[in-house]
Amino acid sequence: MATRVLFLARHGEQDRPEAGTDTGLTGRGRRQATLLGERLRRTPLTAVHHGPLRRAAETAGLVAAALPGVPVYADETVGDHLPHDTAPAGLPPAYAGLLAGFDEPDRIDGPRRTAEAVARFAAPPADGDVRELVVTHAFLIAWLVRHALDAPERRWLGLNFHNGGLTVIRYSSGGPPTLIALNDVAHLPPDLRATGLPPPYTF
Repeated sequence: MATRVLFLARHGEQDRPEAGTDTGLTGRGRRQATLLGERLRRTPLTAVHHGPLRRAAETAGLVAAALPGVPVYADETVGDHLPHDTAPAGLPPAYAGLLAGFDEPDRIDGPRRTAEAVARFAAPPADGDVRELVVTHAFLIAWLVRHALDAPERRWLGLNFHNGGLTVIRYSSGGPPTLIALNDVAHLPPDLRATGLPPPYTF
């Protein structure tokens, strides 16, 4: 029976996200990534994949430092993009406002890339067992969790993820996907948790 265990991690805390540019990690973000690597040190990973933005690449590099011999790949399909052209009608104002910030190219290119990521990662392999880490962004993790649970498409909205948090999904040829862990931050001390969440949800 072929099995893929997909480890999904949101990048560490971004430096100056309000700048609207491709910035790297804060000091806290680098610490989050380092501790995530320590958490995964004894996990027999097949590969590490990361999105093209600097914050994801830096996170993957710090994690990979604890995983000698595990190859690291940049992958455009696991970048920071709109996963679905969700209609704003009937949504709470905050969600409708978020969706309104995406232009027409985003609404075409984002879902296309997401579909490619789903085809690549959200299924069992052709044979054997695979354990892969994908360092990515909150939107894609939300979409993959929604996809694994076969939830309505708009339910990717409202799923929020900690910087450096770990989500694990198992795909097997013997049954439906299994959500093993969601937003796990056991490897982070309290002062490094709850970054990257919307302000009302920090704790």
